[in-house]
Amino acid sequence: MDTDGTHGGERRTPFGTGHVPRPAGPPGLPGIQGLPPKPAHAPAPVTAVGAVPGPAGGTAGGQAGGAEGGAAGGRAGGPSAGPAVGPTLADWLRVPRPAAGPGVWSYGHVPRAAQEPEVTPTRQLVSGALISLLAGLLLWSLLWNGYLGGFWLWPLYMFTPDSWAGTLPSVVASYIWYAIVAATLAIGFGRLGRWPELARRILPGGRAARAEVPAPRPVEPGGPDDPAAWADVRAAGLVEVADRLGAEARAGRMNDVDHVRIGRAWETVRADPSRARAFADAVRDKGAGACVHPSGARDLPVRAARHDLLARQVLLGTVQDGERNPYARRGSGLALDPAVLGTSLLAIGPSGAGKTSRLVRPVVESLALQALAGQAAVVVVASAGTALGPDTGYDVVVRVGDPDSVYDLDLYGGATDPDEAAMLLAEGFVGDLPGIDVRRAATALAQLLGPFRAAYGRFPAVPELRELLDRVPVALAALREALEAAGQQRMLRELDARERQHGAPADPGPALADRVALLDRPAFAGFFNVAAIDTDGPGRPFSLRALEHPLRVRVDLPERGHADASRMLARLLLAQFNAAAAARTDRSLFALLAFDDASHTLTAEAVRGIQRLRSANAGVLLTLRTLDDVPEALRTPLLGAVGCRMAFSGVTTWDGKRFAETWGTEWVETRDVTHRTVFADQPLTRAIHAFRKLVSGKAVTTDAVTVRQVERERWSASDLAHVVPPGHAVLSLTSVRGERAAPLLVRLGGRD
Repeated sequence: MDTDGTHGGERRTPFGTGHVPRPAGPPGLPGIQGLPPKPAHAPAPVTAVGAVPGPAGGTAGGQAGGAEGGAAGGRAGGPSAGPAVGPTLADWLRVPRPAAGPGVWSYGHVPRAAQEPEVTPTRQLVSGALISLLAGLLLWSLLWNGYLGGFWLWPLYMFTPDSWAGTLPSVVASYIWYAIVAATLAIGFGRLGRWPELARRILPGGRAARAEVPAPRPVEPGGPDDPAAWADVRAAGLVEVADRLGAEARAGRMNDVDHVRIGRAWETVRADPSRARAFADAVRDKGAGACVHPSGARDLPVRAARHDLLARQVLLGTVQDGERNPYARRGSGLALDPAVLGTSLLAIGPSGAGKTSRLVRPVVESLALQALAGQAAVVVVASAGTALGPDTGYDVVVRVGDPDSVYDLDLYGGATDPDEAAMLLAEGFVGDLPGIDVRRAATALAQLLGPFRAAYGRFPAVPELRELLDRVPVALAALREALEAAGQQRMLRELDARERQHGAPADPGPALADRVALLDRPAFAGFFNVAAIDTDGPGRPFSLRALEHPLRVRVDLPERGHADASRMLARLLLAQFNAAAAARTDRSLFALLAFDDASHTLTAEAVRGIQRLRSANAGVLLTLRTLDDVPEALRTPLLGAVGCRMAFSGVTTWDGKRFAETWGTEWVETRDVTHRTVFADQPLTRAIHAFRKLVSGKAVTTDAVTVRQVERERWSASDLAHVVPPGHAVLSLTSVRGERAAPLLVRLGGRD
């Protein structure tokens, strides 16, 4: 798996400096609903002092505190060790979050005009200002010296009486009128010469930001729309509950996760008013700790990215302020949320480009926070040792091949139907082999899984499945005897059909046996067990059928010692996720499966499954070093199946060509300048031109400018390979509602 240069400990890059009030004391740790409880020897979450990242920003943890964070707060619901620094929870809630299209960091976003205003060159402004100044002085001189007559003095004569002649009032009135005329000339010629714009351009402190669209104003404290006042709870008659929640926030005992989690619980109360009493009792008893996640955690042990849980966004970076990006998006934050991740994301970049630290970990961290708030479920698959956060930040950690692993992996994905289980196994085992029909492989497996389950009431473990595929006589005889004793004649016919097909030219049995043998190794002894088997295995099986619960899951694969087995398990997990996400009865939780390295993981059926995830409120995050790790026939369908595409710095030109074809072309305005030599006819003009050429060394020319509209690639393969700077990426987004964001050049790693 690709760790992108993150070996040697966790990378903790601070992405922001905002903080929220520290959480309350450590709550209890009940078991996860829908999962077996952890054994007694499971490592308990530790409590350590560290900086609590704010709701709109944060530090990477206590180790990255100091100047960047400054504050020390509780970890995973632990007590605080110092005062909070940054906006309070109420101030954070009142910051406007205008809707501005897919991928826009909405926290305090200030929209810009769609088109860039025309900017006059400074040299032209200076020359225009000087000309208007000289013209104004000339006109004033002509008026003052009477060369234009005295018509400009008529208003003075009309409004002053003759008796004032030679008196002080007459002198004062005259100079007042002179000042009015001079000011009128200065204003008129100043506007003509654009003096105010020149002053803003060159004077210190006069350069003002061009905010064509007014910035949204924060919500005033105590108004009816104040999100910190819990007005909807108060309006429903739960005044005591609203007061308690407000007091928790003011006292610093509520953080961003608490607010979003309790807000989601209140939404369920509005949908089912019968839950109002239980909600009120929970808030009355536990305050900000009400309706807590089944793990008891109210925050992550450490945050390495900047999050806005109210908008469900994580900040990836800043759109570069350059000509390659649309004017309206320049300088704005680039964020990801379930609205765009629901269309799935594919990222391509070489090792060390930052795919793990700048994409996978922030996204997984955001979904983990949303899981604590009861909004999402996330599963991340990576090589063992990849820096994706501490174990205490997850509810389930499956370490395949590690004898100390607390959890095991259900090989059949929680399926109870033999045909469904066979299809999942076939997709994971031989879905990448050319010339092997996955459906025939699924049929072959079903001819063994069905009889085995009918005989023993469970699916076979890995050694048992290998014996059946290898046609070990003792295993087959025992299975046949059990089926005969149970009177399963139909299953006996299935077993007979498998024996007849064995050895046929297109029989997938040998290939399946070879792939199952990869899992029947001493390193995996005790793993991939089924619940009905009483074994000495260290872990309890975890199934992706648990996606209906707000879970945080990490699966560590033994990539270094068992690369082929790891890739096979990755394919199996992707197939199980596609099936489990589509089969969920409750799709209110957004489900995400993230691969730190999806090399040799994708199959034709998996790509088709990714296309169906959008309607199931789910998505996948796939990272690859190169598209060469995907079968050639699947490269174009894969780019078409995902809605978000990301090319990191350093991609090859052949990978860039695929992205360029996917992003298409756009109409742009080009200017062609033609230089033509001027040939003079008059002797004096020729002499002047000859003198200019002697002095400057260049012939006198004239410029002809041609403006055209041409169709050009948004990003060419050469630009993607050579123009994108290190630490940057080109990213296009599509939301589940069909909104699109053109490819943007993004500087990764937060905002200044």
